[in-house]
Amino acid sequence: MRIAPVDDEHNEQIMRLRRHVQTTMRWLLPGIGVKRWLLLLAGGIAILSLGFSFLLRELYPLPGVFYYLTFQFIPRGLRAGLFGLVGLACVVLALIGINRTLLAPFVDTSPEAVVNAVYCYRQRGRGPKIVAIGGGHGLAVLLRGLKRYTSNVTVIVTVADDGGSSGRLRRELGVLPPGDFRNCIAALADDEALTTQLFQYRFGNGQGLNGHSFGNLFITAMA
Repeated sequence: MRIAPVDDEHNEQIMRLRRHVQTTMRWLLPGIGVKRWLLLLAGGIAILSLGFSFLLRELYPLPGVFYYLTFQFIPRGLRAGLFGLVGLACVVLALIGINRTLLAPFVDTSPEAVVNAVYCYRQRGRGPKIVAIGGGHGLAVLLRGLKRYTSNVTVIVTVADDGGSSGRLRRELGVLPPGDFRNCIAALADDEALTTQLFQYRFGNGQGLNGHSFGNLFITAMA
C-alpha cells in the first residue's frame, strides 16, 4: 500500500485560510458591537447606489460604450450577481485597508489581535460594577485580578503610610501619602509591566531625590 506524501505547504495554506475565516466570523459574535455598523454601512451603500441609478436614468440614453462597461450582453440575473460580488469584495478590502492604516501606529494590526482586543474590551465594559475599598499591597493584587473581568471598577484607597518616600512627601509637602495610589494605578494599567517599571523606579542618588520613586513624585505633582 502506497501512502501519498503530505503537501505541507498546501496544508499550511488551508490552515491559514481556516484561521482567517474563524477570525472574520468572530466579528459577528453577540455583544462585540460591530454588526449594527456593518448593517448601517450596507444600507448607506444601497441608498447611494439607488441614487446613482436614478442619475443614470436621467442621463439615458447613455453612450454606446456603457453597453460594454455595464456588461449588458450578459443576462440580467448573472450581471446583478457579478456586480454584487465585485462590490462586496471591494467594500471588504477597503475596510480592511482602512483599519490597518489607522490602527498601525497604535496596535498590532494582525486580524486576530484586533478582533481579540475589541472583543475583550466590549466584554469588560459589560462586566459587573465593583467598588473596592482598602489599602496596602493587597488592594493592588485584587485590582490586578478584577481588571481581567470588568472595566467598571471604582477604588477607594485608604492611605496611612508614614515611612519611606511616601512619609517624606507627607511631612514635607502635606500631601496624602501616594504609595498606595501608585500601586493601584500600576495594577490597573493596560500595560502593567511598563507602568510598574516606570512608577516603581527609585532614585538612588541626588539631593532631595534619593529614595523617592518616580510614581510618588508624579502623583504628588498632580495633586
